[in-house]
Amino acid sequence: MRKISVVFYFTLILIVVSCHSCKGSKQKQETVSDNDSIINQVKVDSSGKLNVDTIVGPGEKNDFISSKMEIPFTTDEKKTVVHHTAYSLLYSEEHEQAIWIAYELTKEETKKAFDRSDKFIVDPDVKTGSANDKDYRGAGYDRGHLAPAADMSWSNKTMLESFYFSNMSPQDPSFNRGIWKKLEELVRYWANENNSLYVVTGPILSKGLPTIGGNKVSVPKYYYKVLLDYSQPDVKAIGFILENKTEKASLSKFAVSIDSVEAMTGLNFFPNLPDKVERDLESKVCISCWSWKAVKTNNNQKDKNAGVSLQCKGLTKSGSQCKRKTSHSSGFCQQHQ
Repeated sequence: MRKISVVFYFTLILIVVSCHSCKGSKQKQETVSDNDSIINQVKVDSSGKLNVDTIVGPGEKNDFISSKMEIPFTTDEKKTVVHHTAYSLLYSEEHEQAIWIAYELTKEETKKAFDRSDKFIVDPDVKTGSANDKDYRGAGYDRGHLAPAADMSWSNKTMLESFYFSNMSPQDPSFNRGIWKKLEELVRYWANENNSLYVVTGPILSKGLPTIGGNKVSVPKYYYKVLLDYSQPDVKAIGFILENKTEKASLSKFAVSIDSVEAMTGLNFFPNLPDKVERDLESKVCISCWSWKAVKTNNNQKDKNAGVSLQCKGLTKSGSQCKRKTSHSSGFCQQHQ
């Protein structure tokens, strides 16, 4: 009789445990179903804007957004993502430059606190070795920033890291100092206006590109930039593709969907967004969602050396000091900036 009682109680315990497991499984399934229902209800209005409150409740947006939303999806195990203080990158040893540079730019970070360092140095964290100054010297191309120095001027360390050669790409001087610079200024304006932006930028790399220097740094024909505004109730995104040449047209003419940039680069941007949100945001181009009057937000004070022409501190191919005059605060002429 005692033996039967033990078996009875043991059986009863198993039944209770099983019931709890079934209940927990059912609750989990209900939760997943509820989340799927919410995502399926996401809508984009007639202007192309997407309202975050249709995805999560008011005040819950911080949980919706990942802390590393800017990092593109990376499948190549041979390439390692390098993280610096203000930006991350994926380096291509084949092309000796970054495939992408990604960072968050906040309103506070658009306020200039430190001047340009103008000290171009090899990136110590790229284990295969990055390009160097000899690759660019006399090649006729600017050491074009992917993450602009002005976006990194909020601390001394971030400014210094912005001059790593892993953040450089050979750019036509008229492109680097022209429409590319205007786009950089526009991005800072938007970051200031919208409180913050996720930014991913880089060259469009492919086989057969011309190269410069002993390390054979590829000279891209096109560059891209993709942006995600997550700080407003209306989430929005936009992409740009620009040719590495002189361009006088307005920037809005080069705005494209992020899907278009992904098609040209083979990259997957903002992969941590819910699939439905990602599809809706990245398949459209909403020009009216953005303001197009660019202003400089990082430097509201006049340079104390403005208008004073000094001999450039740069060096010529022979190693002698450049004889050009410059009024730039860095002390370098346009050729050596």
